[in-house]
Amino acid sequence: MLGKERNDRELRVSRGRVFPMTSQPSSHSRSFSIGTATITDDTVPYVVAEIGANHQGDMETAKKMIQAAALAGANAVKFQKRDNKALFTEAAYNAPYESENAFGHTYGQHREALEFGRDEYVELIKESRSQGIEFFATPWDFPSVDFLEDLNVPAYKVASCDLTNTPLLRYIASKGRPTIISTGGGTLEAVDRAVGVVQEEGAPLVVMQCTSGYPPRFDELNLSVISTFRDRYPGVTIGYSGHDSGIAMALVASVLGARIIEKHFTLNRAMKGTDHAFSLEPDGLRKMVRDLGRAHDALGDGVKRSYESEAAPLKKLSKMIVAKEALPAGHVLSSADFEYRSPGHGVAPADADVLVGRALVKDIPALTPILRDDVAK
Repeated sequence: MLGKERNDRELRVSRGRVFPMTSQPSSHSRSFSIGTATITDDTVPYVVAEIGANHQGDMETAKKMIQAAALAGANAVKFQKRDNKALFTEAAYNAPYESENAFGHTYGQHREALEFGRDEYVELIKESRSQGIEFFATPWDFPSVDFLEDLNVPAYKVASCDLTNTPLLRYIASKGRPTIISTGGGTLEAVDRAVGVVQEEGAPLVVMQCTSGYPPRFDELNLSVISTFRDRYPGVTIGYSGHDSGIAMALVASVLGARIIEKHFTLNRAMKGTDHAFSLEPDGLRKMVRDLGRAHDALGDGVKRSYESEAAPLKKLSKMIVAKEALPAGHVLSSADFEYRSPGHGVAPADADVLVGRALVKDIPALTPILRDDVAK
């Protein structure tokens, strides 16, 4: 079953359990915690700076990236952890790799050059804590889950490529830590299955809309899926993992209800590596964090009201009722006697009924405001 038919299903069945689906927005409370931060529909979006392997295997660069992300206002930095010999086939590991972005002559050498060990991770976690920013990572294989578990990371991120890797997904979720899954390249059926696996294991869950192009075209971002996910998974926090260039789409995602925003991060887009070109530099990350906060404030609570800041400009620019021509005392007013001029410090046009049909108690010169006190009570 594909497309609309799959979206319209009333039920999803996973390993014998039935999960109700809804096509209407849910009022179910959504809450997700990472470290000391709790993310809800009422909070400013939680921003994750995806460092990945943009540190190029250099510890000083990695530390500078953590510092820059913290200074820009990100809530967390995320790295990627691979046990390369457990992850790749022998043929893939030993394959020649002569890309302009290569850090080794074989793909295995390239990947190992970008990998940090336990001592480095301990140091990076310490650096993150000193900067007041959360640190977690994506494990790409079973040994990497164990590696990160031993370091007591506060959350796990599952890469889009492992959306359908049910054994790894189940192993990650079995740890009970907050689990964030990206959905790039996935069908709704695949996302349903992954959500079911994490929920069965009882791990707190975030589902991220993602398109796995590097970068994707804007017409491939399909940000409306954020709304689809929010309707489909009641109580589950929804986020956006953006491989797009720039910061505008993160704002759109936040307005649609994405409460976690992940963007790739670099110190310089000209650095060697495949991800740098579409990553945010520090100033871009700072602006995105700033604008997400502004957008959150600007959305408000939906109750239409007037504000004190509006009073002076509206008084200056709005209209009041004035006499079209000179009117004598005793004249009974009609709307034909009125013109409407700025500034608006007299009777507003909408309040004309307090004047119409009333007799003037004084002479009113032409184009002079007609006030409430100018008519008989």
